[in-house]
Amino acid sequence: MLDLNRCRSPPPAAATVADLVHYGAAEFEQAGLAFGHGTDNAVDESAALVFHVLGLDHAQAAEAYGLVPGPREVERVLGLFGERIGRRVPAAYLTGRMWFAGLEFEVDERVIVPRSPFAELVAARFEPWIDPAPVSRILDIGTGSGCIAIACAKAFPDARVDAVELSPEALEVARRNVARHQVGDRLELLLGDVFGPLAGRRYDLIVSNPPYVSDEEMAGLPEEYLHEPDLALRAGGDGLDVVRRILEGAAAHLEQDGAIFVEVGDSDERLSRAFPRLPFTWVEFEHGGGGVFVLRRAQLGAERPRGA
Repeated sequence: MLDLNRCRSPPPAAATVADLVHYGAAEFEQAGLAFGHGTDNAVDESAALVFHVLGLDHAQAAEAYGLVPGPREVERVLGLFGERIGRRVPAAYLTGRMWFAGLEFEVDERVIVPRSPFAELVAARFEPWIDPAPVSRILDIGTGSGCIAIACAKAFPDARVDAVELSPEALEVARRNVARHQVGDRLELLLGDVFGPLAGRRYDLIVSNPPYVSDEEMAGLPEEYLHEPDLALRAGGDGLDVVRRILEGAAAHLEQDGAIFVEVGDSDERLSRAFPRLPFTWVEFEHGGGGVFVLRRAQLGAERPRGA
């Protein structure tokens, strides 16, 4: 049963949608919630929950904010507010959905919440770093919900996409999203670790948002992040365990003119120190985010990371 008593006081009588959104935001701020799973502030987080419960369209927010929900609808909104506060569950898990690259995806606690700046890269078809025209095979390592792989399949309608995931539970979510977006004829989901299940396949484009959180960083994460799978976040003492293996195997799976894009978040400086001779190009994003590098196959040498 949802805890309606997590909120400090009831919302105003005959509350409009706008009243509920601002009421929820105030409660979230008072409770000291953390954001970062698709929203970065209390107002947007509250709006996501209110619009979900009431079945409203964010594209018609101007009209929606003046509506007055009925008592039962308000009770349902307050219930979701209570759960958001009481269990520190990100809104995306409470609603079971998240938008990425203009597409809606089903999500739950078997996968991390889609929020990668890769969405901007996919929208640009990875230009100017590559020529998208000849791209016919794409690999996504650590696909999770399948959001990056599916977005790539949509952006490159003539390409085939392989998506590798170590978690069988996450692959169940990805399968639902592949079916939802009707790309199963060109997108293959593979269970395994990094390049393990690929049997020598080569690609024009490799993308990955792998685990890259260090053990120390994991210990300091807000409670909201602990609802996400540890396997999808934690990557050893320095956060580079998985990225090292990706870099060591990438050249063998890239076509001659291929390129690899990998998100490493705040591990970017550690990665540059670990691979001092690799000429990482760090992508600058117009809409926020960072920590994504690009390398061409020719730039991937036989160098081993420092300390290996």
